[in-house]
Amino acid sequence: MRLRTILPVLIILLATMSVAARAADPEITVYKSKSCGCCSVWLDHLRTNGFQVTAHDVDDLDERKDKAKIPAELRSCHFGIVEVYAIEGHVPAADIHRLLKEKPKALGLAVPGMPMGSPGMDMGSKKDAFKVLLFTMDGKTSVWQAYDGN
Repeated sequence: MRLRTILPVLIILLATMSVAARAADPEITVYKSKSCGCCSVWLDHLRTNGFQVTAHDVDDLDERKDKAKIPAELRSCHFGIVEVYAIEGHVPAADIHRLLKEKPKALGLAVPGMPMGSPGMDMGSKKDAFKVLLFTMDGKTSVWQAYDGN
């Protein structure tokens, strides 16, 4: 009889804990082309690494990137917005978490192009060297993180 009383309370407690834990995950809204397969793999990478992802397939990526003030030379195939930052291209989740922790004065992070071995661009053991760039409102960039190739 005691189990019948405790069980509903445990179920409610576990459900509440699950919702609370999920609410702590950063939310990112991603804009992408519906025909791009690598974008979906990058979204999976974000989810696996603690992000709540909302994805939108759009036809006007460049227009949206212009509004987000992402410089043309830093652009790739998709971008996201997390808190006040733009995330352009195949940026590793760890770098986004670091950005949210450190909160620099910047517009966001970018991985220009589509380097092999970056999240979403896995091609077996082949990895290109690439840099995650921090970009600011005045058009300046700096290296946020560098990754070695092979």
